[in-house]
Amino acid sequence: MGQALAREDHRKGELLMCGIVGYVGFRSAPDILMEGLRRLEYRGYDSSGLAVVESGSLHLRRCVGKINELGKALAEEPLIGSVGIGHTRWATHGKPTEENAHPHRDCSGKLVVVHNGIIENYRDLRNGLIDRGHTMASETDTEVIAHLIEECYRNDLLEAVRECLGKLEGVYALVTLHADHPETLVIARSGPPLVVGLGEGEMFVASDIPAVLHHTRRFIYLDDGQIGVVGADSVQIVDGDGKRVEPDPVTISWDPIMAEKGGYRHFMQKEIHEQPEALADTIRGRYFDNEEGIALDELDLSDSMISGLDRCVLLACGTSWHAGLVGQFLIEELARIPTTVDYGSEFRYRNPVVGDRTLAIAITQSGETADTLAAIRECREKGATVLSICNVVGSMVTRESDGVIYTHAGPEIGVASTKAFTTQLACLVLLAIYLGRRRNVLDPARAQELIDRLMAIPHQIEQIIDLDESIEQMAGHYYKHTNFLYLGRGIHFPIALEGALKLKEISYIHAEGYPAGEMKHGPIALIDENMPVVFLAPRDSVYEKVLGNLEEVKARGGIVIAVADHRDEFLLEKADHLITIPQTDPLLTPILATVPLQLFAYHVAVLKGTDVDQPRNLAKSVTVE
Repeated sequence: MGQALAREDHRKGELLMCGIVGYVGFRSAPDILMEGLRRLEYRGYDSSGLAVVESGSLHLRRCVGKINELGKALAEEPLIGSVGIGHTRWATHGKPTEENAHPHRDCSGKLVVVHNGIIENYRDLRNGLIDRGHTMASETDTEVIAHLIEECYRNDLLEAVRECLGKLEGVYALVTLHADHPETLVIARSGPPLVVGLGEGEMFVASDIPAVLHHTRRFIYLDDGQIGVVGADSVQIVDGDGKRVEPDPVTISWDPIMAEKGGYRHFMQKEIHEQPEALADTIRGRYFDNEEGIALDELDLSDSMISGLDRCVLLACGTSWHAGLVGQFLIEELARIPTTVDYGSEFRYRNPVVGDRTLAIAITQSGETADTLAAIRECREKGATVLSICNVVGSMVTRESDGVIYTHAGPEIGVASTKAFTTQLACLVLLAIYLGRRRNVLDPARAQELIDRLMAIPHQIEQIIDLDESIEQMAGHYYKHTNFLYLGRGIHFPIALEGALKLKEISYIHAEGYPAGEMKHGPIALIDENMPVVFLAPRDSVYEKVLGNLEEVKARGGIVIAVADHRDEFLLEKADHLITIPQTDPLLTPILATVPLQLFAYHVAVLKGTDVDQPRNLAKSVTVE
């Protein structure tokens, strides 16, 4: 298959939320699998199941609904065994039923498969299998994989899987278990992530590290096109041609407790409160008192390459795209490089102007976002240098980048991104200073001033979090409203977009972010006494213009919630609610202004009774397009 096919596959598919766990070892596989599936609940799912080898036979339990339903089924009919696979499914092909839940079996009943992704040619494959006498028990695309492996199987499961994959079109992360090979799992990846956790006399497989982080911190990331055989004491990996590949394990520094709620009601609440520590970890060790100012050891860029840059392209999706918009202001202001920001999902559908003097910067929490991956591959093909800002060590984006700036935010479980976003902003500040100094366009004193202010940000966020109770009370006034408008100018327009996104994705209230100066070109028609308008109003170069927009809202009876770094008479008089954040450099204020908007969205969602950590229809990481 190789990179070319992987590149093409990333261009296809749809939203993916499923979770995979596998275990080979000496302990109770059902217990390990159930624990792992519970740790993947944040991904979103509508059914679940697991399969275990016991006395040379495969035994399955599958249920519709929450993991607790699967737990009840196991309590009624326990499974015993030390090798097994589990899965949480979000319906794509076929509605949520027990028959459509994973794992899926072949006709013999000896083989089961769990799968994340989309098999695009499954209808043709399915029809061919039926014509050849196979009986299909589900409506899913995954089941055809089990039957294809069955046809290819001649006592060598690895070779059967490899032969089967050559017939698939689409993206997949899959794990296969066969009763004739009761001590191994065969795994494969092309698109969605899959990792192997390395233990002592036991091995773990998962679609996401938090599923098995309590058992090991050493992981192997499977690359696109790779296939592996996982036993209790060994991992053998081959490429699509069957050639042996030596894996390069990475050690995850996250404390497993960080992936738990730690006494907070929701992961999102915990992660909002973790931001001071996360930002301190992001900044730590990356600055020093000399003329350079910034040490980004992960980057190995020559002076001639940096000085010769004629543009930067920031590539991202969702919340990371909002970070990119802030990054555009920072890089142009501090490094004087023309910069554009593109959605990863749209970038390659035109013929972008990218060359060997372009710096492409991918921004992604997971490092596995399919659209962002496809975009940086497009840039690389056109000769650009590729950097990434990412949270997950060893993820696909980082492996395909010329340099990486890790955010060091730790695991982010809540679907709505919080600490990943603010740490991305901090990394963009560091990168902009780094580029500005290396290009000799940023004064050393100005660089040091920004570094000093950045070092103070974690403590300032602690001060904002102290406002949590008052913001919760404020949310009580607004959670029944059905529409919100978020307005900001300049570098705070992206924060308006981010604030609106946070509110709508977890509370299901319609919210729109807009440049404040554009309000009179359309959105002003929406303003009435039922429309809360959130203003980003720090005292910066466009403050007076923001006040003019605020006056226009009040003149039409609108409700004003203002986020500002001061308490002047005008705001105290005009704003229905004023949230005051600490003062910092205007280029850093977006980091601080983000936090009260996160808290507000969180409390509104809690008051509305929505599922804060697992919003409907959303995935933490969109690993297919």
